[in-house]
Amino acid sequence: MSRVPMTRFLSVLLIAATAPVLPVSATKVAPPPPVYRYADMADLATKAPVVVDATITDAAKIKPTEAAGLAPGHVRYYLTVTINALVRAPGGLPPEVGYLYDAPLDAAGRAPKLKKMRVIIFARTVANTPDQLQLVTPDAQLQWSPQTDATVRRLAADLVSPKAPPAIVGISNAFHAAGVLPGEGETQIFLKTTGHPISLGIQRKQNQAPVWTVSLSEVVEDALPPPQRDTFLWYRLACGLPVEIPADTLSGLDPADAAAVQQDYALVKQGLGPCRAGANPS
Repeated sequence: MSRVPMTRFLSVLLIAATAPVLPVSATKVAPPPPVYRYADMADLATKAPVVVDATITDAAKIKPTEAAGLAPGHVRYYLTVTINALVRAPGGLPPEVGYLYDAPLDAAGRAPKLKKMRVIIFARTVANTPDQLQLVTPDAQLQWSPQTDATVRRLAADLVSPKAPPAIVGISNAFHAAGVLPGEGETQIFLKTTGHPISLGIQRKQNQAPVWTVSLSEVVEDALPPPQRDTFLWYRLACGLPVEIPADTLSGLDPADAAAVQQDYALVKQGLGPCRAGANPS
């Protein structure tokens, strides 16, 4: 057997070491799952008696002529899913269920690939048809991610808690009491709700930043500090309070007191921030 000269062997090693590393084009990185706004998930959770973690096993397109009420830029599917976990489902569900879903087309007008996708759905049961669900809105399906799953489960627990704040439907009353020193005072704003009382308290003292609190009972002294964003109490306030305090709420107040209430209400709204901010891809 002939031997390879040492100089030739070293040349082969040098070529191998300096050869460019080519990218593997066949490997596709999956895009990250969408990040949904807390308020949008809370809207769905408060409407849905059934919340399910599932995997899509079949996606059959519905002809546009048979998809009554379909919004432009969407395609309707009949989806069959296998249930991974019941987040909320009184009475339980079969291991496999079906429902209609209106999926948005992408920028190029293409329909999404839904089969094998893991999702969270917000639905109600269909009478006398245990394996059929109806989404609470045509698009009440979110792509699963650990973050979305954790938020939805927290919402489900908040909704059944006896301490859960009820929905706000308006403002019933408000008053302001001026303090002894200029710039001091206290405002109380009482809210209309679908359940137990909620009130807001705002205190102003000289040379100090104003402080506001929220009470979830008739005992104003048991007040809580302003809620953190993306919590259920924050959602009830930020998304339930009117933009401005209604004029009829202020009609019986002295003009100076009415102006103070308006100022303090604006302080609360500013502290809460907008109910929805930023994009919410779906």
